[in-house]
Amino acid sequence: MRPPYLLLDIDGVLIPFPDERGSTPATHARHDVVPAGRNADNPVTVWLNPDHGRLLMDAIRTGLVTPVWCTSWRQDASTLIGPLLDLPALPYVDLPRPQITTSHPNGYLWKRDHVDTWLGDAPAVWIDDDFTDLDHAWAAERTARGTATLLVQPDPHLGLQPDHLTEVTKWVAQLPAARAA
Repeated sequence: MRPPYLLLDIDGVLIPFPDERGSTPATHARHDVVPAGRNADNPVTVWLNPDHGRLLMDAIRTGLVTPVWCTSWRQDASTLIGPLLDLPALPYVDLPRPQITTSHPNGYLWKRDHVDTWLGDAPAVWIDDDFTDLDHAWAAERTARGTATLLVQPDPHLGLQPDHLTEVTKWVAQLPAARAA
């Protein structure tokens, strides 16, 4: 079995959403970035935890996962966000730009159908803050069919925590291919 993909979202995972007071965690530092197609005079402010790069690299260096961006930031994830965290360029799932007003137009995360097609029968750990019960059921169904799938869902106001990556590495380490290696 190939190593599972580690699908990484950004908004709500690496960039937490402000809480009800408009605050972000004190662990995060402010950065202004200019996504593709945006005017340099109108940057986007993001808040990133500098420890996330090291924590993600620790998981990546195990060789037990294959990291891939799975975010509406698309290629900007590797060119704008990754370098701020000292992450290498990573491939990304080329998600469409749907005309939707909710992230759950069918009761589940809008990315899921595209991710399902992209993954095929590949195992995966997907870290995203926006899953619904239907997404968790999808992951359980994939796993029941023999395609190991784990969803990790950080609190969108706190973002990725060290225990999330501990969960990932423990889960991956118990997979048959990891135990055989």
